[in-house]
Amino acid sequence: MQLKQVHNWKNNLVLGIPLFFLAACSTNKYAATNKVYKEQAKVFGNTLQEMPVLTQNVEMVAPDQQFFIGSVNFGIRKPNFVIIHHTAQTSTDQTIKTFTLKSTGTSAHYVIGRDGKVIHMVNDYLRANHAGVAKWGNESDLNSCSLGIELDNNGDEPYSDAQINNLIAVLTTLKKKYNIPVQAFIGHSDVAPKRKIDPNKFPWKKLAEQGFGLWYDDVLQVPPVEFDTAIALRIIGYDISNLPAAIIAFKRHFIQTDISPVLTQADTMILFNLYKKYI
Repeated sequence: MQLKQVHNWKNNLVLGIPLFFLAACSTNKYAATNKVYKEQAKVFGNTLQEMPVLTQNVEMVAPDQQFFIGSVNFGIRKPNFVIIHHTAQTSTDQTIKTFTLKSTGTSAHYVIGRDGKVIHMVNDYLRANHAGVAKWGNESDLNSCSLGIELDNNGDEPYSDAQINNLIAVLTTLKKKYNIPVQAFIGHSDVAPKRKIDPNKFPWKKLAEQGFGLWYDDVLQVPPVEFDTAIALRIIGYDISNLPAAIIAFKRHFIQTDISPVLTQADTMILFNLYKKYI
């Protein structure tokens, strides 16, 4: 090859590199929403760096009587719960589109496809809009203290092995990283029993065997006559302001073969067994 040809070949290669990356970037159909994400995160970052924090001044205290002195002992708030959902949609792409449209106002930290593919959509330390109006125990703002995981599932189909296996992998990481308690892995229907059924037909026992959520023992005992099922449901975490809805949510999680709003003797034995794990 002649020197001139070599020189031209090298020039073409160098000039082609930026075009290659430009083409690669242009194939990312979520480049625009990723840019919006980055811009919004930057705004939050600027808010955290504000000093003094003028937006948090106490209105009833005179300006010359309040001061800001930065402590050196602080950290980022961490999630205390993980809430599992099913998407009630037909594909991962459909769910991603839903979570990247401003008009929907909804999101989740993770989406896990039927094929097991894991898509991280909101930083773990940021608040995603996945729980909505919900309550668990005394906590009524679950969005602010939980991570939301959406499973690509229409709500009436089996969850694939790949999906569950990678869900367990994600939960293992989150549990270890944020020291999330075993009993704090719950479903959307648990925290919003009056309006949600997800994740429907979910293998909660399998997750509990891996340390994510509680499950009842194989050997059960009949509870004492004074056992109050409503109080037991409340202690576990359920919102009992609508008791039939709370019972259905409990049975959707732990019984599944029957989700009527009535506790049978067998249901009550299971509830008693779980109640003792929470007290």
